[in-house]
Amino acid sequence: MRNGTKHMETGPVIGEGWQKFATFLTHAGRQAPDQSGSFVNMPVERGSTVVFPSVEAMEAQGEHAYGHRLVYGAMGNPVQHRLEQVIAALEGGAHTQVVNSGLAACSVALLAFLKAGDHLLLPDSVYGPTRRFALGMLARFGVETSFYPPHADEATLRAHIKPNTAVIFAESPGSHTFEVQDIPLIARMAHGAGARLLLDNTWGIGAFQPFTHGVDVSIQALTKYPSGHADVILGSITVQRPEHWQALRRAAIELGACGAPDDCWLTLRGLKTMAVRLSQQARSAYELALWLESRPEVAYVRHPALPGCPGYALWKRDFTDASGLFGVELVEGITQDAMIAMLNGLNLFGIGVSWGGYESLVLPTSGGLTRSHKDGLPKGAAFRIQVGLENVADLKADLTRGLDGLKR
Repeated sequence: MRNGTKHMETGPVIGEGWQKFATFLTHAGRQAPDQSGSFVNMPVERGSTVVFPSVEAMEAQGEHAYGHRLVYGAMGNPVQHRLEQVIAALEGGAHTQVVNSGLAACSVALLAFLKAGDHLLLPDSVYGPTRRFALGMLARFGVETSFYPPHADEATLRAHIKPNTAVIFAESPGSHTFEVQDIPLIARMAHGAGARLLLDNTWGIGAFQPFTHGVDVSIQALTKYPSGHADVILGSITVQRPEHWQALRRAAIELGACGAPDDCWLTLRGLKTMAVRLSQQARSAYELALWLESRPEVAYVRHPALPGCPGYALWKRDFTDASGLFGVELVEGITQDAMIAMLNGLNLFGIGVSWGGYESLVLPTSGGLTRSHKDGLPKGAAFRIQVGLENVADLKADLTRGLDGLKR
């Protein structure tokens, strides 16, 4: 959004959409009390070997390896299965597979639906490690990868689809440059070509219902908002159709992909407060984004919920709310070194690559992004803001001091 454009008071209402999940998240995953009483939160059960009373019982349970049953620790544990139920319901899917990281969620999902000789189509704004996995391991396994502009229209997207395209991947919005993608259009194009649509929905968790828009596989970095406290690495893959679940579950078993009981338990606990956290973080981020637009040092604010931001119409059509992550591009003449000095001098913003936790963070996004197409990269010095739970007035004061001290 170009500096100087003003928004009317009738702009989008941010933060209220999360409240519809508050009751669900508060009660989801709780165990029912027994006659003697029980704790609200389920216990953590750690283990590798599952012991059965007989060979027949073990063999019968083994038949359920493709479900959420106890067979062996590497195929899931009770806390993981409970978390999978909650995430599936939150995403509007039928089954969820929890794995050990957000990147693992991307890689396991891709391996589940690709084979040698297939073509993978990634958005140019895709998460960097996903790009690296596709160009590294998938390439060694004989999968071809190419990249499409994230804002591609139907004609442009059609030109990028090949006869052997098996998967089209989307990430909306991109986690560095925040392009909102037309997911229903991409779904129609993918299915028309006989391909599946996989979506990294981490920014839009709860605010974008993937399966109502044609997505086949929805991916989450549970590291972010669900855990919420910057102390867990975890991911999830959710599907709706039985054949997709069979393929996904088979891949997870073959790869030994699962979630550690303690990480799953911490994420279940984090989900209890996600609605109230995200409600505040979304409101604070939107207020901060509006304020940054008025600063003379700022050329663009890349927040999908800003009415003048590219992709706003798609965000308004498809999303019910926003998150606390957005980008800022500074005006011409402010150097990368000057911006980095400003970021280093902030008091309330840590410098870190993650987001979704309770603390505010900043991260440079200019100079380090890879693109296959010329457009999409920031023209000037740029950085990303993750808004935490601090008082927004205090965050403004910290940024004011930093921006006032910028040297061009």
